Amino acid sequence: MDKVMRMSSGKGVVLFTKNSCCLCYAVQILFRDLRVQPTIHEIDNDPDCVEIEKALVRLGCPNAVPAVFVSGKLVGSTNEVMSLHLSGSLVPLIKPYQLSHN
Repeated sequence: MDKVMRMSSGKGVVLFTKNSCCLCYAVQILFRDLRVQPTIHEIDNDPDCVEIEKALVRLGCPNAVPAVFVSGKLVGSTNEVMSLHLSGSLVPLIKPYQLSHN
């Protein structure tokens, strides 16, 4: 769990994903469309993948991936992120990390 907290703290928006996960891809596209460049950790490339997945579930993420952190705090997985977006609560949460319009 310490590794997950280190990887997710102090980096704005952080996503834990897997290469083969279509929901991970959808969440990445959502953040890109919202002009946010998250730090992405593809855990299937990490030797501690199983431990990271277990830590994410213990932290409260219903599915290990995608797991979204904002300002070091767990937001959740796809359902939580999409619910926040549809309710209008996601953009204010990520506003400090949005890229400016050119």
